[in-house]
Amino acid sequence: MNDRAGFALRGRNPDVLTCIANLSNDEVFTPPEFANRMLDTLTHAWAERHGGAAIWADSSVRFLDPFTKSGVFLREITRRLISGLAAEIPDLETRVDHILTRQVFGIGITRLTSLLARRSLYCSKQANGEHSVAQSFANAAGNVWFERVEHTWSDAKCSYCGAPRALFDRESGLENHAYAFIHTNDVKARIRELFGAEMQFDVIIGNPPYQMTGGGGGTNDSSIYHLFVEQAIKLEPRYISMVIPSRWMAGGRGMDEFRKTMLGNRHLSSLVDYPNSAQVFPGVDLKSGVCYFLWDREHDGDCAVTLVRNEDVVGPSTRTLNEYDVFIRDERAARILKKVLEKDEPSFENLLTGDTPFGLATNFKAFRVGEPGEGEVKVYASSNAGRRSGAIMRSLIAKNTHLIDAWKVLAPQAGPGNSGGHILPDMVLGKPSIAEPNTVCTQTWIVAGPLESQTQAETIARYLQTSFVRFLVSLRKISQHAMKGVYRWVPQQDWNEACTDEELYKRYSLTEDEIAFINIMIRPMEPDGE
Repeated sequence: MNDRAGFALRGRNPDVLTCIANLSNDEVFTPPEFANRMLDTLTHAWAERHGGAAIWADSSVRFLDPFTKSGVFLREITRRLISGLAAEIPDLETRVDHILTRQVFGIGITRLTSLLARRSLYCSKQANGEHSVAQSFANAAGNVWFERVEHTWSDAKCSYCGAPRALFDRESGLENHAYAFIHTNDVKARIRELFGAEMQFDVIIGNPPYQMTGGGGGTNDSSIYHLFVEQAIKLEPRYISMVIPSRWMAGGRGMDEFRKTMLGNRHLSSLVDYPNSAQVFPGVDLKSGVCYFLWDREHDGDCAVTLVRNEDVVGPSTRTLNEYDVFIRDERAARILKKVLEKDEPSFENLLTGDTPFGLATNFKAFRVGEPGEGEVKVYASSNAGRRSGAIMRSLIAKNTHLIDAWKVLAPQAGPGNSGGHILPDMVLGKPSIAEPNTVCTQTWIVAGPLESQTQAETIARYLQTSFVRFLVSLRKISQHAMKGVYRWVPQQDWNEACTDEELYKRYSLTEDEIAFINIMIRPMEPDGE
């Protein structure tokens, strides 16, 4: 056996791709075990669609990883094809050369990762190098393409990916993270440009970059993974499989249209969801978790959904993804929600203000310490030590003035409930507080009101601390922030009567198993918030 082709059969102990560290938020490397899990899903789908035939025994199938980093998908695809095509192409060298030159293609996201991918795939950073296991390439890149692509600046941002010009308008020696696959309006023409021919890929698979840094971190970073999904669909392959953050299911800035399209896409045949991202990417903490999906061009129906939370596996169960405007990740939760919504009660969302209820930012400090005097209102603000107060002129408040002289409840926009559900039980919400008449607050809170009495305010404050309410909020709250929209499925009650979990569970006919499930998901909160 020729040593150049023998790589296919040699054991790897250890496999370097299980040990490699992530380079950045863009370059989150996929562990080989997880890449193979995605390939197993593809294997089963292909067999079901093709009368039991093996995709790895088909020498005509073309694969593309359009955002290859470590090269793990291309390497594992090649390994499977080498085994599967043994009968059709008995000579190992010929088989390997056919696979690498005709079937397996990649697009590097940076120069460094393109070199890494070639080393993983060809056993050489140059596809035509002395140590390459490929025989027929005339160039060093082989089928793993990378060249610097420029952003298209429109004022301060790239018109394709939203990258801020101040950070990414860089000299040629520095990576600018302009990804070829999404920096085009005609992705089919881009593929012809990259690979020199009309290419029809059967399978597009991989792990795209997740976000583009906005300069301030956190919410200033903009998601871009959906752009790769959209471009892949435009290429009309037979299958698409990608691992992406699960944030799109219920949140994410700029994700509304993508979520609507994905949930309504009848081509999604499989969706596997991991609320704890560390199960997929050790050491990587994505608050929303991650998921991978299989898009099947021939599929037209419901989706097989599996939730994997540590050792707890729910599904696969056949579900209609667009039953609601956001996706309920756990079918057990969906059954509880259905019971609540069947009563068709007014939503608690209707009692709430939007962001910055009185026009005062979170860091507002222009108030006088002390109780309000003539023509003044008390303002509640936050600090590291908790809630503090002062006084400002009433005339400075121009927003939601009808709430000033009423009793109201202040619901924190952020708080201890920042795990996105991957750490259980979760608090979900911070402690609400009561604000008396002649008061306003900063952006730290959103406001429920106007309320008729202190009794109603106290009832609502206790209601928001029930596990029942926080469970319903958790179905829409996939990040730290709790804006009014996350309360959409929380029903209003009679605010002149006390609301306890026991009474609420009875009212909505929850079973013992359903109550136990809520208790697993939601951490108890005492009425005083301690």
